[in-house]
Amino acid sequence: QVQLVESGGGLVQAGGSLRLSCTASGRIVVINSMGWYRQAPGKQRELVATIASGGNTNIADSVKGRFTISRDNAKNTVYLEMNSLKPEDTAVYYCRAIVGGLPYWGQGTQVTVSS
Repeated sequence: QVQLVESGGGLVQAGGSLRLSCTASGRIVVINSMGWYRQAPGKQRELVATIASGGNTNIADSVKGRFTISRDNAKNTVYLEMNSLKPEDTAVYYCRAIVGGLPYWGQGTQVTVSS
């Protein structure tokens, strides 16, 4: 089994910044990809950003230029640096890792941006 533990969510004013972290633990041989998704109330879960083991990234257009994804392979940890936050960024942010070809999800962390 693989566990993902997220941290770093919270309440911030528009224009502010937050940094999310997600660490994977358990039966890990190799993590193919790590990333962040978010789900706002009444909306479907959507991709925010992913990063492959080699460092290639995929960033949603809605956050491009404001959010940065990075990972520390030695720590099995992925980060999401969120700047210039907007009220529409309010959502539960979920970490996902592809381990051995299988997807694993974290429990989610709430990010709330006030106007």
